[in-house]
Amino acid sequence: MINDIDNAAKIAEYLLQIKAIKLQPKDPFTWSSGWKSPIYCDNRKTLSYPKIRTFIRQGFSKAVLEEFGKPDIIAGVATGGIAMGALVAQELGVPFVYVRSSAKGHGLENMIEGEYSSGSNVVVIEDLISTGGSSLKAVEALRAAGLNVKGVLAIFNYGFETATKAFEEANCQLNVLSNYEVMIKIALKQGTVTEKDMASLREWRISPSTWGK
Repeated sequence: MINDIDNAAKIAEYLLQIKAIKLQPKDPFTWSSGWKSPIYCDNRKTLSYPKIRTFIRQGFSKAVLEEFGKPDIIAGVATGGIAMGALVAQELGVPFVYVRSSAKGHGLENMIEGEYSSGSNVVVIEDLISTGGSSLKAVEALRAAGLNVKGVLAIFNYGFETATKAFEEANCQLNVLSNYEVMIKIALKQGTVTEKDMASLREWRISPSTWGK
């Protein structure tokens, strides 16, 4: 769910502007999963642009308060959600932790890095939602540590049905600042893609595993 449609359009515009999102429907990318994709998204690029970084940080902070109230902790998902999560925690004046993709193989073998206490309310910050697997793995780790996960907030979501179902099954609320549908409309308006491209772009979102094959 998007909290603010005007903000969503502006963020999509920014992501296209700095090429954090690249669209190539006629020359698709190949993901590590083997899927063909008309889009490549690297939201970590936003950290290099102070104006955009600030806009996203403020959007996150507003969405956290509106959807969940002020949490006890903000948690970032490694690696893409760490920097932005720390910025949001600073903005809200609350502690920050981050969740590794897997436990360290040495030392204390932590999966969650930082100070926290059981029963604390936490909101999870992520940069991108595709299938939702890495985000929900972080949610599972936080819950296993006794934390109360209020929900996940991400910069951008592809809108795959598999992700929607996965979050529903995990009983975890997902909110995003912008998404694929908003972005392709902005891309069309800018002339980044053509009207002819739109059907193919929408087909990919519905069936990403078979698109282009």
